[in-house]
Amino acid sequence: GREVIFYVFLATMMIPQQVVMIPQYLVVMRLNMDNSYLGLILPHAATAISIFFLRQFFLTIPRDLEDAATIDGCGPLRTLFNVFLPLTKPAIATIAVFSFMWSWNNYFWPLLVISEPEMRTVQLGLAMFKSEGGIQWGEFMAATVVATLPIMIAYFVAQKQFVKGITLTGLKG
Repeated sequence: GREVIFYVFLATMMIPQQVVMIPQYLVVMRLNMDNSYLGLILPHAATAISIFFLRQFFLTIPRDLEDAATIDGCGPLRTLFNVFLPLTKPAIATIAVFSFMWSWNNYFWPLLVISEPEMRTVQLGLAMFKSEGGIQWGEFMAATVVATLPIMIAYFVAQKQFVKGITLTGLKG
């Protein structure tokens, strides 16, 4: 049962994002989350690749740790919060960096959800450099460099955990 649900969830990765975008947009509009940060973030908060990544990470944690926590008197929630979650910091940091990079570089979803000029994302702002007279290349390149800085900073801040997360979720055999 558990495996079937996981594989069905994984199968959603085979559906192109463009197919899912219209239903997501309709849900966001019906919940009045257009022109809001929630409307930008919530539809992409938990992706199938994130679930897959966390599952692979949890499979590498020895079952003995759970048994030891149970023997020590920990219930399921305490085992989760005091044993497993501290061990998953690398995986969570990796998912956070990947999610941030994807969200930061996303162009089409903010174009659909955001209509107010003050809510525009960086990618929408970069697109505004294109005008009828062409592109002002100097300003555009400077803005592009500035737009990459948060991604680079996020990576360098989480680099140690990021590398651990990639390394520890690799296949063993």
